Amino acid sequence: MKEQLVALPGTSLQKICRVLVLFCALHLVVTMIYYMTGKELIVFQYFTENHQSQNKERNWQNTSTPVVELHDCPETSPLLVGPLNVDFSIPVDLEETKKKNPEVRNGGRHTPKDCLALQKVALIIPFRHREEHLKYWLYYLHPILQRQQLDYGVYVIIQQDGEGIFNRAKLLNIGFVEALKDYAYDCFVFSDVDLIPMDDRNTYKCYNQPRHLSVSMDKFGFRLPYNQFFGGVSALSKNQFQKINGFPNNYWGWGGEDDDIYNRITFKGMSLSRPDAIIGKCRMIRHNRDVKNEPNPQRFDRIQHTRETMNSDGVNSLMYKVMKYEKEALCTKITVDIGLPNR
Repeated sequence: MKEQLVALPGTSLQKICRVLVLFCALHLVVTMIYYMTGKELIVFQYFTENHQSQNKERNWQNTSTPVVELHDCPETSPLLVGPLNVDFSIPVDLEETKKKNPEVRNGGRHTPKDCLALQKVALIIPFRHREEHLKYWLYYLHPILQRQQLDYGVYVIIQQDGEGIFNRAKLLNIGFVEALKDYAYDCFVFSDVDLIPMDDRNTYKCYNQPRHLSVSMDKFGFRLPYNQFFGGVSALSKNQFQKINGFPNNYWGWGGEDDDIYNRITFKGMSLSRPDAIIGKCRMIRHNRDVKNEPNPQRFDRIQHTRETMNSDGVNSLMYKVMKYEKEALCTKITVDIGLPNR
């Protein structure tokens, strides 16, 4: 009996201790849960606010600098206005011309901003002693070319020897070679500096066949002087130009090279394309013939031998030296030494 009385208080004490331990453990667990729950709420709240802030910043950036996918420009530009008034009595200032064409980049380069141009066009101008004519050309042509939505560049090829015999076709060959060093052009428009189109629907681009652009000049009463005429302004793709071996290098002085080029085109199985006489109208700036650009007395004989000479006389036999290369605001000027006529 005495042993049982001693055991009973010990058993009760153990139960009480277990209850206390359980209560303390439960209190500790509740305290930890409360603490952790509160901290997680704070962290979750911070993450949510930070995520929302990043989304707001991202949305603002997307709104301020949207990414616009450009599509090809249409075959016919919607910016064209048609017939133009070309007046050579108005004085032209190149600084004013630049201000009116703010999207033309240094070197006379321009690319449409609203669409992808269908062609990359190099405009090649053979040049000597025609500063006033060049001012008018740049004044009128830059707005026209921009409305035509062309990716283009203007190259003025200057014959260095101002007193030597002029060689238009050789300067055009040089323009072709030098322009390709500057950009991946696929179309080349060769233009005399004194010819201005009177209708911007006469697009300065290339076609399936070589294109004669100056169809009806005021000089000829707005008529084509003869069916084989290829003078003034013409366009050939890179492939067409290479197919005919470019232009002849041996026509020194005035005349003959255009007929030689026409022969090259026909001998290679191509034909000319032209705009109609209304759209193809253009005006020429009146001037006297340049000194040292007298009619070439050998031109008629050379034209008769185009078939024999075209494969050896052209861009594949071109020799010249660049003396000066200048990227100006409205054009790229390249001064070259083209040598002397072979005697």
